Amino acid sequence: MQMPKVIVTSVVRGSQQGESHGGIFIVDVENNNVEQRVDWNSGDIDFTGRGADRGLRGITFDGDDIYVAASDELFCYNREFKIQKSWKNPYLKHCHEIVCKDRTIFLTSTGFDSLLAFDINRQVFSWGLHLMKQREQWTSFTFDPLTDKGPRAVNRHHLNMVQVNNSGIYMSGLKAEALLHVHQQNQIEEICNLPSGTHNAQTYQGGVLFNDTVNDYLRFVSPNRRSEAFAIRQYKDEEIQFSGIDDSKIARQGFARGLCTFGERIIIGGSSPSTITYYDITTGKAVTSINLTMDIRNAIHGLEIWPFD
Repeated sequence: MQMPKVIVTSVVRGSQQGESHGGIFIVDVENNNVEQRVDWNSGDIDFTGRGADRGLRGITFDGDDIYVAASDELFCYNREFKIQKSWKNPYLKHCHEIVCKDRTIFLTSTGFDSLLAFDINRQVFSWGLHLMKQREQWTSFTFDPLTDKGPRAVNRHHLNMVQVNNSGIYMSGLKAEALLHVHQQNQIEEICNLPSGTHNAQTYQGGVLFNDTVNDYLRFVSPNRRSEAFAIRQYKDEEIQFSGIDDSKIARQGFARGLCTFGERIIIGGSSPSTITYYDITTGKAVTSINLTMDIRNAIHGLEIWPFD
């Protein structure tokens, strides 16, 4: 089976500024080729702590346009990776994953425990949903992100993943410890519990697929078929560059984030130092892997199938 190309974003983790802030890459594992298309070297990037503006995040597509999120800004690139336009909103902070459905982009706003919707036709942020948990019950309220009537900045659940399909909106967070489903009238249903420290949780083949980041595994859990636990690739200590440079211990190898699927068999996951690994769910084994850099500060964030060739 030929493995697909992927598009990935990378971010710099930790408190020390490196030579680059990550960027956007096209990865062709079949030909062992990595092409950097954007080098993100914004001068206003903040390097003070987790969740700060250290690179590019979620990726999604609409026609020939490529949408990529930074911490507080949504960028539109063309296929030559030239910025066409960008948009900010006061309720978009520490954005993580994004997804496009029916010309609407849904963005996780971690800094506000919220989802935002961006209307591509109108080119405005058109809707917001703030997630809360009260007396062990999940609840939410909607708000207009073009007004000052929205939520205050709060990051209790560290909302970092959104999936949208015909059955509704699914979301999860690092501290939410659950995969949540948004129904009509914005009712919140807990689909299943998840380990604390989870990234990229999503429904998949009747089960749930997610990066168990704290425990260095990519997991598939299903009530109907065999569950799988793929160990994240680890390197020898002497192979790691800049090990120990981050006093906060945020930058570490094996940090699993970034996840997409290809067909019925292939799962593709990201980890640090920036590595892409392809897994076969039918065999329960890793198929192949490619490394972008051995700099421990550089980690994969966004990861999607490259749709254009």
